[in-house]
Amino acid sequence: MRKLVLLAVFGLGSILSHAQTTPVKIGYADVGYIISQLPEAKQIDTELKSTQTQLKNQIDAKYQEYQKKLADYQANINTMLEAVRANTERELIQMQQNIEKLQADAQTTIQAKNTQLLDPVYKKVGKGIEDVAKENAFTFILSQQVAEFDVILYADDKMDISDLVLKKLGVTPKPAAANTPATPQPK
Repeated sequence: MRKLVLLAVFGLGSILSHAQTTPVKIGYADVGYIISQLPEAKQIDTELKSTQTQLKNQIDAKYQEYQKKLADYQANINTMLEAVRANTERELIQMQQNIEKLQADAQTTIQAKNTQLLDPVYKKVGKGIEDVAKENAFTFILSQQVAEFDVILYADDKMDISDLVLKKLGVTPKPAAANTPATPQPK
């Protein structure tokens, strides 16, 4: 990932060196911040948590059923007929495999739901960024972070178009104090 970021920076540098005849205006946007400010972010979070809770409840119910059967098996193992014991062991193994499959399916379901809910938001934000960039004559808009790596190590705050994008999307940005952590005051 670091190589990808370095490659992007060097590529941008070479583009800028060749673009001496055309003025270049570069801005950046914090997509995570923009999405967190959108009204649909809370709804998406609520839907994802609801899906997670439903799936967890299903898994918990199956696990309790398995635990009950296992406890019954362990309590009666000495008095079971060989055929009954072997059948119960197969059932327990099958139940355990079903629980593992249910857990894997739950992860897949959550990821699919996350994608389903966030794709339209990403498209909306992407369109907002594109519109703001065109309206304000930006040549490039960089992302604040890519895969949790900072792409921008320093930037003038005046080049941050995140609040402009929010306004373009019809959202009033929260005051700056709410967006940044409080800095300690000297004594």
